Amino acid sequence: MRTHGTPARWSACLVTALLVTGCGGPSDEEEPKTPVVCASENDPFADKVVSFSPGPFAGFGQDGYPDIVLGPPHGGGSGMGSLDVLSLGERGEIVLELTDIGVVDGPGVDLLVFENPFGNFAETGFVSVSEDGQTWHDFPCAPTDRANGSPGCAGVKHVFSSPDNGISPTDPSVAGGDGFDLATLGVARARFVRIKDSGENAYGSTSGGFDLDAIVVVNGSPVCEWR
Repeated sequence: MRTHGTPARWSACLVTALLVTGCGGPSDEEEPKTPVVCASENDPFADKVVSFSPGPFAGFGQDGYPDIVLGPPHGGGSGMGSLDVLSLGERGEIVLELTDIGVVDGPGVDLLVFENPFGNFAETGFVSVSEDGQTWHDFPCAPTDRANGSPGCAGVKHVFSSPDNGISPTDPSVAGGDGFDLATLGVARARFVRIKDSGENAYGSTSGGFDLDAIVVVNGSPVCEWR
């Protein structure tokens, strides 16, 4: 189920939450549980910053923190990097939480991470996901393999979606950004996303390292509390 579906599709997911694992319910092997409450918002963006540990040369964007990383991406295309970003600094790390729509393993890309690369200049980062914020699963990333586009890393592809241009941020075919598929990790769903600067970028001034613009859920379902 893609987040750019109609609200009715989300309502259907809520109705079937007892049966569908993707709605944040129990797996087939677990005893069925009853949802206490399921999120009603249809927001595919990060909702909360759990933690931020800036590294050396961070600072840019902190005047707008935390909201600067919680909304939609503000892409500038291939010729202009977004200034609506938070610089993590050298090996800096940020953990984001999805409180209304979690990521689920669906067809193709499940999660998009947006940085602000432009031209041939990219600053890479490692991406990890977790369902409970404790047990993490790391996507493989090769930041030093720049000749092949640093496969598996965030911060490589240009960002085209912006609130001003009408390009859907949840459509990987047009939004830009770097896509991540939970199937790569054998993970069914996740509510937390961790991004860490790779340590292989340019550092200086207060805008060093990975510059986070936004994260967006492509395949997702409402987050439910269970008893």
